[in-house]
Amino acid sequence: MPLVAGVDSSTQACKVVVRDAGTGELVRQGRAAHPVGTEVDPRAWEAALADALAEAGGLHDVSALSVGGQQHGMVCLDDAGDVVRPALLWNDTRSADAAADLVTELGGGQAWADAVGVVPVASFTGSKLRWLADAEPANADRTAAVCLPHDWLTWRLSGAAGLDSLVTDRSDASGTAYWSARTGEYRQDLVELALRGRSPRVPRVARPDERVGQHGSVALGPGAGDNAAAALGLGAGPGDVVVSIGTSGVVTAVSAVPAADPTGTVAGFADATGAHLPLVCTLNAARVLDAAAAMLRVSLDELADLALSAPAGADGLGLVPYLEGERTPDLPHATGSVHGLTLRTSTPAHWARAAVEGLLCGLADGIDALVAQGATVDRVLLVGGGARSRAVQEIAPAVFGRPVAVPAPGEAVADGAARQAAWVLTGELPGWVGAETRTVEADPTPAVRERYAEVRDRTDR
Repeated sequence: MPLVAGVDSSTQACKVVVRDAGTGELVRQGRAAHPVGTEVDPRAWEAALADALAEAGGLHDVSALSVGGQQHGMVCLDDAGDVVRPALLWNDTRSADAAADLVTELGGGQAWADAVGVVPVASFTGSKLRWLADAEPANADRTAAVCLPHDWLTWRLSGAAGLDSLVTDRSDASGTAYWSARTGEYRQDLVELALRGRSPRVPRVARPDERVGQHGSVALGPGAGDNAAAALGLGAGPGDVVVSIGTSGVVTAVSAVPAADPTGTVAGFADATGAHLPLVCTLNAARVLDAAAAMLRVSLDELADLALSAPAGADGLGLVPYLEGERTPDLPHATGSVHGLTLRTSTPAHWARAAVEGLLCGLADGIDALVAQGATVDRVLLVGGGARSRAVQEIAPAVFGRPVAVPAPGEAVADGAARQAAWVLTGELPGWVGAETRTVEADPTPAVRERYAEVRDRTDR
């Protein structure tokens, strides 16, 4: 069988997997780091992709490739196709006030939910366009087209020069705040609202299995947003909830019907197959563990050991980990807070336990929000770098109140992109998925959720 390549152009790195299109067998892989920060020159992504492909042995024997990428980032191009300014990433919160203004101007959350299935927050591309219009009007004037990170990389791989060749997919388009997963159409009026009357070109939305271009002899798939690609890589279907603990914390559910939550807690995104992927996102995830480990001057493995040595509930010590503001709930200027600190709880073990439980309680709130929007939870899949922590794996089923399935460590986003590439190549979505899973169970600890709920709303906003 031919080979296919899947790319994960994430916030922190570019990862490439090369797999057998028929069996899914991993043949080789590569990785290259991305620059740190919340705004990045897109050419750094292109350079990292080249390095990761080289480490993965190149594309000489690869027949198809798709790119999964970080969602929401704003890539602005001028008439010549040159980048206007560094791309603003999803986790750049300077657009928080712009998002609030857009919500008000259209008539509130219900109006946005009805229009495009999402309510603007700082992360979304539309909010970043409003920030650009107000903060950098000259750059807004130069912007002839706006696209997303994976759109730009696919466009560059194709060698296309014209802006009319820009292509995206349903999953990433649904995170812009100006394309509706329910109608399958752009709201150009919302693009113009965001950019204060300017009307740049936006990418064409391709079918999930569409061949959108060529890179030499390699067919290019339409790609996907990272969360949709991860769901595809894991083989998630109706009844599955994917909890991803990476730079952000993400809770998604595969659904046949679109979500429209006027509170904005649940974003009505699309998936990479033609269905829907309602999503809840938190800004504070794996880096909560990093911060706790740094504070305690221990490794992440040692942090896990400490957390598991403390009792459930950490004897009343609670951490609300809004360390970088928060997206869900929408509190971009919030800070974290600690409750129940006493002489008894002033130990590394208590602090470690509170950090893990605080992180997981925020994600459990996300599961509840999806259920309120009609999602069914038959299985919880726990993925992402933070999910490799033994403490996270053992405490998660207790906090979530249900067993969790933990896939073997892998590259779910790149695997999903590879599955899409195989789909484009063969005309059928392959049945293979990236990794086997094991189930972790624990007695539920509802008191932990109750304590977290008590202190959550006291946090500094």
